[in-house]
Amino acid sequence: MTTTARPWRSVLYIPGSKDRALEKARSLPVDAIIFDLEDAVAVEEKPNARALLAQALGNTDYGPRARIVRINALDSPWGHEDVYAFLGAEIEAILIPKVNSAADVQAVADLIPGVDLWAMMETPLGMLNAAEIAAHPRLTGMVMGTNDLAKDLGTRFRADRLPMMAGLGLCLLAARAHGVTIVDGVYNAFKDVEGLRAECEQGRDLGFDGKTLIHPDQILVANAAFAPSDSEIDLARRQIVAFDAAQAAGQGVAVVDGKIVENLHIVTARATLAKAAAIAALETV
Repeated sequence: MTTTARPWRSVLYIPGSKDRALEKARSLPVDAIIFDLEDAVAVEEKPNARALLAQALGNTDYGPRARIVRINALDSPWGHEDVYAFLGAEIEAILIPKVNSAADVQAVADLIPGVDLWAMMETPLGMLNAAEIAAHPRLTGMVMGTNDLAKDLGTRFRADRLPMMAGLGLCLLAARAHGVTIVDGVYNAFKDVEGLRAECEQGRDLGFDGKTLIHPDQILVANAAFAPSDSEIDLARRQIVAFDAAQAAGQGVAVVDGKIVENLHIVTARATLAKAAAIAALETV
């Protein structure tokens, strides 16, 4: 199991109970959609939301946008039926809420073959077991649930997210160790563009692949933050050219902009160009 250059810059939650939102999602410039049957759906609406979402995914063309369904927990009255409703559906993954251990992933894996599984990382126990969760052979993605994690930890809001850093770091390490995609938690103040941009840039610098979003107005900010910049693309190209020239001359390192360039930098440079190419391809579909 390995990560790919497929973009995950923006991952938007859409309530499975809102037919207008399900329709609008077809035209949004988002990399992935989490069709939510859990937190975004009222208890009395859950069976109807499940049926509506199953119909929408069967009849609607969402283009290149990755389709992920967040089910209710298996120990809830709706979890098993949520899973069964999407057997054979054209989706990229099932997102499992409040994953505490690899056993929680396996419980869903036993019910639905042939589809990737993603884990919501939103509990203290989940943080402590992040490595075993990421190592599960069916798991291909992790989503940080920072609101629930903050509740369980009893933390206060800080713009620098210092209380979150231990959990974020454990999950990032686990995801990278096992080749799993990982996206950052939501930013609640959806009208605060500068705050969102700062948190996206922080998440990008920490190593996240993208950010989960709660409002369409957040998409463009996340897309810009998690895409390689023009200067990063230019540097990557120059590093590759310089390193190839150095190797042709029998040297093991090159120098670009006064800095040593070794093979490890070329791995990063090629990944940068691959990501930029994947984004360009996605945006032309």
